[in-house]
Amino acid sequence: MIQRRSVLVAGAALTGSLGGAGLLLRAGSSPARAADLGASGIAQFQQAMPVPQVLKPTFTSGAAAYYEMTMKEADAEILPGRTTRVRTFNGAFPGPVIKAVSGQRVVVRQTNQLDVPTSVHLHGAHVPQSSDGSPMDLIAPGGGSKTYTYPNSQPHANLWFHDHAHHMESETVYRGLTGYYLLTDQVEQSLDLPSGAHDVPIALRDARFDDDGQLVYVMGDYAGRTVLMANGKAWPYFEVAARKYRFRLFNTANMRFFTLQLADGSGFQQIGSDGGLLEQPLDVTSVALSPGERADIVVDFSRYPAGTTLVLANTAPQLPGDPADQVGQVLQFRVTGPAADTSRVPAALRHLPALPPATVNRSFVLAMDETGLSGEAFINGKTYDMDRIDTEIEYGATEIWTVTNGNLFTPHNFHLHLVQFRVLERDGKPVTSGPESGLKDTVALMPGETVKLQATFTGYEGTYVYHCHMFDHADMGMMANFRVSRTPKARRHRPVR
Repeated sequence: MIQRRSVLVAGAALTGSLGGAGLLLRAGSSPARAADLGASGIAQFQQAMPVPQVLKPTFTSGAAAYYEMTMKEADAEILPGRTTRVRTFNGAFPGPVIKAVSGQRVVVRQTNQLDVPTSVHLHGAHVPQSSDGSPMDLIAPGGGSKTYTYPNSQPHANLWFHDHAHHMESETVYRGLTGYYLLTDQVEQSLDLPSGAHDVPIALRDARFDDDGQLVYVMGDYAGRTVLMANGKAWPYFEVAARKYRFRLFNTANMRFFTLQLADGSGFQQIGSDGGLLEQPLDVTSVALSPGERADIVVDFSRYPAGTTLVLANTAPQLPGDPADQVGQVLQFRVTGPAADTSRVPAALRHLPALPPATVNRSFVLAMDETGLSGEAFINGKTYDMDRIDTEIEYGATEIWTVTNGNLFTPHNFHLHLVQFRVLERDGKPVTSGPESGLKDTVALMPGETVKLQATFTGYEGTYVYHCHMFDHADMGMMANFRVSRTPKARRHRPVR
């Protein structure tokens, strides 16, 4: 374990509604940006965006697939003509894709050849404690290994995996240790959505580079990370035929919020969020993603003639002085020409069961020291302690959690392990439709905002965590333990009134 690093973390001011954009952050204690490889010196749209490689099982047995992965360093061409040292699963940057099916078990043996301890968390997955990737359930560096078992006893969802070692995850994820986990089921497979080469996962993030093209990591350094990346390339292009494409968008950034729209303002359809498909598709012109959140969209390029170039823009407000043509652009689509297309987006995608009655009501406040003097972050006034159980939950209970961002300037978000939840309210307004009406595991909280969530804690007993999914904030202590148990002491709660 390393000691918690004291940093002056960037503050933030809300400059629009949640659905409308993002945040504006004041600069933190970053080294002078003059020493960096400036974003304006990096050529845009010069590299093709890669499609992440689907990992093949080492072997299969019955209804189970077995995989071997090695966490190790590798070189990647993130910037045109330069090589950057990154941390990877199996040397893949962007990380590999595991394709899984509900009800069919996946077993992954992870070996850690890095020089830091790791803990692999499958974000959004319903798994036993032993395979959750607890912040303190570490794989030793230099060859340690651990086997994770994923029962896949949940509906389809766009999941992803990443390091979760406390005080390490912020830097290790920043340096590349992420991968994709696409879980499907019969509900999803019965639809004629775009598939095959027309179904593309895209991981979005930001980064900062020195003059040698190497990643620069400074905790809380939102201000310095002005190079935007899609699937491991800085401002790439992606060739598309004039037909429908499904894009599964993952925000894998440490701190950056994205609000994504096509540069010409044209519409597209959002069909899913963290926990899989929505009940009905939404006609939208933008999608907002805080770190860890996912959006599933369908864009129809048949309306564009061959030769069209179209930028996927980021319209979230940025730092004063940041060039909009850099942080305001993500990737470029290049329309190549017409193509046959039998895919369709139906009016009904799935059915979500009615919410059961809740028996417990809890409140949580996320806050951090905005002066930057302590470098600490809190949930209900406490920093993370691996030996403290903060919340006791009775197995099978359905609970309502009211989560508030207690800061004046700093945005947060909230991620709950073990279960997917439903968003009931945002700032007192019911959530009955829109992108937050589906199954979620991560939700954004702008300064002063409150969300009300409902979840049922079943499937597994054990100790799990909830935390801010801005990695730098979790690393500073904005995380807590909850224990799901059938024992009598798990019944210490305040009933709903």
